[in-house]
Amino acid sequence: MGKIDERYFDISDSMQANQIEDILLVGESVLWRGKPNKRAYVLQETMKMLPVALIWLLFDGGFIAGMSIGMARGAMSLGILGFIIPFFLVHLTPVWLWIGRTVKATVEIQNIEYVVTDRRIIVRSGVIGIDFKFLNYGEIESVRVKVSWTDKLFKVGDIYVNASTNSAVLFDVKNPYIIGTKLQKIVTDIKTDMSYPNALRPDFNSGYNTEYGDSPFDGDVFDR
Repeated sequence: MGKIDERYFDISDSMQANQIEDILLVGESVLWRGKPNKRAYVLQETMKMLPVALIWLLFDGGFIAGMSIGMARGAMSLGILGFIIPFFLVHLTPVWLWIGRTVKATVEIQNIEYVVTDRRIIVRSGVIGIDFKFLNYGEIESVRVKVSWTDKLFKVGDIYVNASTNSAVLFDVKNPYIIGTKLQKIVTDIKTDMSYPNALRPDFNSGYNTEYGDSPFDGDVFDR
């Protein structure tokens, strides 16, 4: 066993490892990187609660309008406002949640990035802080592509990657079928390389050393 470098985990306080380049391993090569389509991502996040928010807003809006008319005609006292305002502030929670989801998506999209390397899949995300998710090829069990009706409008799709210990979704990427197929090929190549019995390996393949001299993603644009 080699000597352990006691300074291996020494990290300067000035280092901000929040970019993809900061967390790549030595010798790790980027094959493809992309981001979600901004309009598609924000629209889909907004649509998830829009029906509930609209129904809630119409329902409460009718009550608020009715009480406002009653107060204007003197049928209701202004003193009741001390109860009505806090009540509706709380009762409109689904609307606030919908607004919050929309704002969150607008901010979050700036930090989302997907990277496929010759060793793993990296998903960068976060709203306030930056989060990283890593999926090693040896643990990936399936790759699935899903295209919704909103995805079709923007010519994008979602790629679902399921692993034995983790999972991730590459939302709203351009050319989802092509990217998904190529990603599945990389997973198959590397898992086969890792699992193939060493005693039966040909001379030109002595172990887990799958490398891509020419990226299988060549020609696919980094979609911002």
